[in-house]
Amino acid sequence: MAPIVKRMAMPLARGIIQTSVNLAVEVKRAAQEAGEDLQDLAAEATSEMFAAEFQESGQPASAPKGGTATAGAKKA
Repeated sequence: MAPIVKRMAMPLARGIIQTSVNLAVEVKRAAQEAGEDLQDLAAEATSEMFAAEFQESGQPASAPKGGTATAGAKKA
């Protein structure tokens, strides 16, 4: 009887593991996309804030402390 159970259990276990791995990959992908969306929103908000300051004062706004005003800028 044991060989019959083993023959039935192995495909079932394999299917459960494959489904679990696929689910984990999909969750990871969704989390990565959500993170990218949040970064996009933060960049848009920062851009709008600088644009509003520039319109009010006529002077370019200074970069926030600890932030990067331009890509590739080196920290001193």
